[in-house]
Amino acid sequence: MNFKTNHRLVLASASPRRKELFSKLGVPFEIIKSNVEETSVQAKTMDAYVREVALLKARDIAKKEKGKTIIGADTVVVFEDTLLHKPKNEEEAITHLTRLSENVHRVMTAVVIIQPDGVEEVFIEETKVYFKKLSKELIESYVETGDPFDKAGGYGIQTDGVLFVDHIVGDYNNVVGLPLASLFEKLIALNIIEL
Repeated sequence: MNFKTNHRLVLASASPRRKELFSKLGVPFEIIKSNVEETSVQAKTMDAYVREVALLKARDIAKKEKGKTIIGADTVVVFEDTLLHKPKNEEEAITHLTRLSENVHRVMTAVVIIQPDGVEEVFIEETKVYFKKLSKELIESYVETGDPFDKAGGYGIQTDGVLFVDHIVGDYNNVVGLPLASLFEKLIALNIIEL
């Protein structure tokens, strides 16, 4: 389906997965990556953390790109109230996946829409992901592919990481990095895109 818009849309993300998902709306948009330091965000809850990081990214671009509608997002993996960031090395990737094995974790994505008049809309989507029992050999083999290193939690559900998933409760695209159906609803409700 293709939708119409009279907004100049900017996706404030360098993620190829978000770009691919957002392009399904069939509206023209540009990609401008924010260079803000995510680790500067301090928050008391996971919801607050992911919300503040998404706002930080989107506001950074909104300051530079006047007259445009900015869409920013941040995705985190939460296991037992601990954030599992993108692993820095093989050891950390193995640790992440060992913890997630035969357990459930939450994937949270905060999405921010900033309109040209400065009005901000923020929502958070959450999906529960249930992992199968993973052998040490399987984890090590996956880590050797290099796939975990640019992904929160150390796996990609849209790549070989899908083999670890028993089932999910919630939006699959949210785990990939952008809850497209919810974002679509918001953009329609705000008259940013239309049929």
